Amino acid sequence: MIGHLALVVAALFTGAAFYINAVEQPARLALDDGAALRQWKPSYKRGFAMQATLALIGAVLGAVAFSRDGDWHWLAGGVLMLANWPYTLIGIMPTNRRLLATAEADAETRRLITNWGQLHMVRTGLGALATFVFLWAAVT
Repeated sequence: MIGHLALVVAALFTGAAFYINAVEQPARLALDDGAALRQWKPSYKRGFAMQATLALIGAVLGAVAFSRDGDWHWLAGGVLMLANWPYTLIGIMPTNRRLLATAEADAETRRLITNWGQLHMVRTGLGALATFVFLWAAVT
């Protein structure tokens, strides 16, 4: 049961991350620079809270499932979920801080928002890999 919850949490994380890349980011980039920044700031804050929580819960559930049945897939999926934290803090946070500190948008702002979307694709990939590994554990 715990492993299946880990799978559900990873799938939720991945779905949210994919939505950001496939739907929200292209819509954001269709806006002018100022509107794109105004949309990005509250979206980022809400998305960060949701995805950070899902990543942590998925990692914990994967570790608990591993401790119960010893299948390394649960641990691997949990590590993939948890990898979103250091990746976000090291790889994406410098861009986040610059965008959050920006008061007036310009062409550099657009470049940062575009770059942020590309960096975020890694989070989508980590979630998808974790979902796959948890699914593998659930069916074996």
